[in-house]
Amino acid sequence: MPVVVVESPAKAKTINKYLGSDYTVLASYGHVRDLPAKDGSVDTEHDFDMTWEIGNDSRKHVSAIAEALKKRQCAHSRD
Repeated sequence: MPVVVVESPAKAKTINKYLGSDYTVLASYGHVRDLPAKDGSVDTEHDFDMTWEIGNDSRKHVSAIAEALKKRQCAHSRD
């Protein structure tokens, strides 16, 4: 079953009506990662790589998305 991730729960509900039960539509509840609020978020010595953090409020939503993707991968590998 394909997984679609949108920003808000209202959008997820509306899109799910259009896509139907063949899709899993989940909300991320906004941005799920951000740069830390401390120095060192950008590593200037390694081609300006960014250091990202998943916010505490986002952890359960990210876990739900990851779990849905794992289920999809398992179902897909059985086909």
